Amino acid sequence: MEETSTMPDLTIPPTPPTPPVPLTALLAREDLGLRQIAGPTDPDIVIHWAHTSEMPDPYPYLLGGELLLTAGVHIPEAAGSGTYFADYVSRIVEAGGVALGFGVAPVHDTVPRALVAACDHYDLPLLEVPPPTPFSRVARAVWQLMAQARLAELRRVTEAQQSLAAAASRPDPVPSVLRQLAQRVSGRAVLYGPDGTEIAAAGRGAAGTEALAELAQVVRPSETPASATPPASATDTVPGAHLAAYALGTGQGFVLGVAAPHRDPGDHTIASVAAVLLSLLTGEHQSRTGANRSSALVRLLLGAAPEEVAPLLGTDRWVVVHAAPDTPVSDPVAASALGAALGSALIDLTPEVVRVLVPADREPGPQPGWTLGVSAPVAPQDWSAADTQAARTLARARATRAPLVRHGAAGRPGLAGLLPHGEAEAHARTLLAPLAASPALTETLRTWLSLHGSWDRTAVALAVHRNTVRQRIARCAALLDADLDDPDVRMELWFGLRHL
Repeated sequence: MEETSTMPDLTIPPTPPTPPVPLTALLAREDLGLRQIAGPTDPDIVIHWAHTSEMPDPYPYLLGGELLLTAGVHIPEAAGSGTYFADYVSRIVEAGGVALGFGVAPVHDTVPRALVAACDHYDLPLLEVPPPTPFSRVARAVWQLMAQARLAELRRVTEAQQSLAAAASRPDPVPSVLRQLAQRVSGRAVLYGPDGTEIAAAGRGAAGTEALAELAQVVRPSETPASATPPASATDTVPGAHLAAYALGTGQGFVLGVAAPHRDPGDHTIASVAAVLLSLLTGEHQSRTGANRSSALVRLLLGAAPEEVAPLLGTDRWVVVHAAPDTPVSDPVAASALGAALGSALIDLTPEVVRVLVPADREPGPQPGWTLGVSAPVAPQDWSAADTQAARTLARARATRAPLVRHGAAGRPGLAGLLPHGEAEAHARTLLAPLAASPALTETLRTWLSLHGSWDRTAVALAVHRNTVRQRIARCAALLDADLDDPDVRMELWFGLRHL
């Protein structure tokens, strides 16, 4: 039994490796004129690459899986009467070479009979390469066949991913995903519960059923805290079936088992995609956290106040995060990945930004590929105000090209704290009353002051032209009847804006 941990939780593996080329496919190329004259003709013989060598002992230069090409330059004159060819072929087989191609002319007019006998003895396929066919053409044909096989495999994997995603959106998503997976691997797919029982299954073939159930135990989390962490996946082979088990990323012991008559390079990728989808389908609805989250959402929709539903979410202090992707396009998968990195599944994907509601005890940090604005910790009744704070800090982060900006990051007590909040707010409303009818002017003034009067950075933050910024600031100065070049005026306006 072989255990691997190549599939982290909820991580889709990369594209499948390049499939090898069947030797029969290379022999079928009429433009090459290759002819097999010795060795087995098993259709399952495959080659991974072609290599040319005239060394009498090619062993040190082979990696395994090669079609070795030679013109026989290395063969001594008296080779036919000794053990030269037997030693030569045995070293190729020992190194993992899968076939030998012998070029006829200009060194040898025919393939040596002793070489043919040695290849038959050691079960190494021997191909005769005719004079018009250079070795470079054979090698190029191998790469062409590999490229065609890889393209076909990628197409198969892509189609399987699309069909699995469509299955996950059906009314019976778990059985649908299992049926689609079983169809794609031409085998059987089984979902095992935390206690090891078979919850659902699809596909044909009973080979390896008991072994597959035992393999599922290998990747299931142990109830013994002191035990070693189990692998995320495991594979095994029994007569008539290739077996694989994948621990679902729910942390609750669900396991996906797959039994197939053969295992193509893309099968692991396809099964891993199915495991990710089943993790999402089983994890959220089986957990108490998911049930509480759904209950909180329903209560909010039915009119409950945020502070009433907050206990269902496990905490009473929150921060709001606004995130903008560095690339112009965002998608639900990227948004979900961001939420997972921030430690929250409460995500809102809008055309402009991704908003995430994060428990305050999970300090949001910078995330590669994102620019973040983070609010101050607030109680549920202040979620709306925190949303505004996050939007403003994101604008500042984008303008200053900072990966993350927090509201009130300075954290030091200031003079503003000496004035009662009610009096400060009343003063701010009076001071900024001339701008009250124009939120665009108020926000432009706020951003311009926060960026120390920079026209360009303010334009970036607000996504407008710098001339628009100049016009709005000039309008603010006229409405307020104030000299915005005066630092005292700027300070008082900033004080007022912070208390609105």
